[in-house]
Amino acid sequence: MDTPTNITIQCCTVPEHEEIIKKLSEENEQLKYKNKELLDQIAKNSTNSGKPPSSDGYEKPEPKSQRKKSGKKPGGQAGHVGERLNPVEDPDLITVHPVEQCAQCGCDLKDVAAENHECRQEIDIPPPAKPVVTEHRGEIKLCPECKFLNKAIFPEYLTQSVQYGPCIKATATYFNQSHFIPFDRLQDVFKDCYALSISTGSLVNFNSACAQRIQPSITVIKSNLTKSKVTGFDESGMRINGKLHWLHVARNNTNTYYAIHQKRGQIAMDAIGILPTFKGTAVHDHWKPYYTYSMDHSLCNAHHVRELDFIHTQYDQVWADKMRQCLLEINTLKREHQEKGLIKFDDALLKKFSQKYSRILREGKKEMETLKPPDSVEGKRGRKKQHKAKNLWDRLKGYKKDALRFMYDFDVPFTNNGSEGDVRMCKVKSKVSGSFRSTKGADTFCDIRSYISTVKKNTCNIMDALIDAFKGSPFIPDITLDGGDK
Repeated sequence: MDTPTNITIQCCTVPEHEEIIKKLSEENEQLKYKNKELLDQIAKNSTNSGKPPSSDGYEKPEPKSQRKKSGKKPGGQAGHVGERLNPVEDPDLITVHPVEQCAQCGCDLKDVAAENHECRQEIDIPPPAKPVVTEHRGEIKLCPECKFLNKAIFPEYLTQSVQYGPCIKATATYFNQSHFIPFDRLQDVFKDCYALSISTGSLVNFNSACAQRIQPSITVIKSNLTKSKVTGFDESGMRINGKLHWLHVARNNTNTYYAIHQKRGQIAMDAIGILPTFKGTAVHDHWKPYYTYSMDHSLCNAHHVRELDFIHTQYDQVWADKMRQCLLEINTLKREHQEKGLIKFDDALLKKFSQKYSRILREGKKEMETLKPPDSVEGKRGRKKQHKAKNLWDRLKGYKKDALRFMYDFDVPFTNNGSEGDVRMCKVKSKVSGSFRSTKGADTFCDIRSYISTVKKNTCNIMDALIDAFKGSPFIPDITLDGGDK
């Protein structure tokens, strides 16, 4: 409404005065709620919500770890085995530093035999050198019996009269796909370190060839995740030719699969093809399309802990802090059990924590009555909005089994941080490059990142695995049901 002037108010009757006061009160309530919403937005950061750390800006929030103090002093603990450089028994090179003159009397010692040596070893890499050119010569022989002209068979990867070798291709792919060095800078690396001038087109072709050669590995990775007992899922926005697409990840302890799609929800999930046939436990952050699939679900409690912290801090909701501490207590006790080699809680503990969880929610329902719903203001049309605290309470109550699944099954992790960590490296790529220029380039990136991440999880050397891929023998993960996503 338009703010009434003093003259208007003075000329009003008593009923008109009451109507003005009523409308001003409603407007005041709306403004108070809008102001609170804006203050909530300002208060949210990476420690109390799902916002990424990159969104915190220059004013980073104070560190707020959920870990409890152990009471131990900083540094190595008793019994800790330190690591240091150890000498090798058979060094590649030996350099002798002679003693030619006595330091005391000046006597000539050039012809005197050394009684012993003091040894110090230096570990270094060779200086930049020119590439090695290997000429492969295939013999051609005429059979003296049948006069057939026989030709030697070259290795499968040798297809051209002159070409780059698998080590060069693997190095370029490693720098570009694992460390996200752009093609222009990568050309400088090869010029400065290897005295090679490689065109951008060749670098692109290396990636395409790699993606093609690792397809047997990608097929096994996708199959393993489909059959896995526990698989984590997540998605994040990435751009192709300036348009928003979605990077989807499925992962467990030993396998990672990436795919990019125009959509974020069920259409993309069906097209990717893992969730439609997945029958294990899916760990995710409560994105509703996951619930369209028939399987067990486990919700990310890292999200719950942050949201509970926000509700407690911003709205003085004691129940939220109690629930946060309850979830962390269960997880701490679970880790202690696992360290002792135990694989589950006894029934008494399960019942105790289940009842505690429900009791906190019952107490919270009464406590939330003090919160004013956002749509309590009269005159607003449409569906009534709930308070943020009530939305979180509803989720924890309605999906109690999914929130506590990590308690009932020790193979199920407390959080979905593993999936978010696997996505994070791909987000680094988008920050470096901005966006992909084509869908083909994005698909190539997803395949190679799937391969690199899987190789790393299986504690294999990434460079060796890339070289093997270019030689036609890519790393293939074990075809087995993984124990879980931890």
